[in-house]
Amino acid sequence: MNNTPFDQKSALFSDYFARALPYADYRATGTPTQVERWEGFEKALELSAAKTNVIKGFTRKLHLLTLSGIWCGDCMRQGPMLQKIAAASPWLDLRFIDNNENPELRDQLRIAGGARIPVVVALSEDFFEVGRFGDRTLSHYRAKANRELGPACDSGLGGTDTKELHSELSEWLDFIERMQLILRLSPFLRSRHND
Repeated sequence: MNNTPFDQKSALFSDYFARALPYADYRATGTPTQVERWEGFEKALELSAAKTNVIKGFTRKLHLLTLSGIWCGDCMRQGPMLQKIAAASPWLDLRFIDNNENPELRDQLRIAGGARIPVVVALSEDFFEVGRFGDRTLSHYRAKANRELGPACDSGLGGTDTKELHSELSEWLDFIERMQLILRLSPFLRSRHND
């Protein structure tokens, strides 16, 4: 049995990552209204000292390939969350790629058969998939279910409260921290980095 790490999709993910854009470049592809909405969510988010301390503890290179749509409301909410986290660590390399322009990747990352966004694929320094997370966070699904299921359905006209946004931000940080810990505890990487 060969215990050498291997991921048959690493070349595919590496190729898409090379084509993907850093956050600011991706956001700039939007219309002025879309850019304004992305920036609005950016301004509504702050990392607490506790969250910043977690991020400062990261020690492994982690590529975050984000399948997104500049027009997508969920992407407008969650993209800035990912950017806040990634900007706080030199170990995180965040990139965005459009789902409509990349159907092969979109089909690789379907959730429950649907082409949903955003989806983040966390990749090791070798572009091996560590994990993926996306569509919406649990706290967002809970809030959405609370608004839309049952006798009172959401009109879609209301805003998002800051508490809900920070709950989502925490879930994204939990996901990224989990990916970091998987890499930090990887026997292969510990041997490679002598730690």
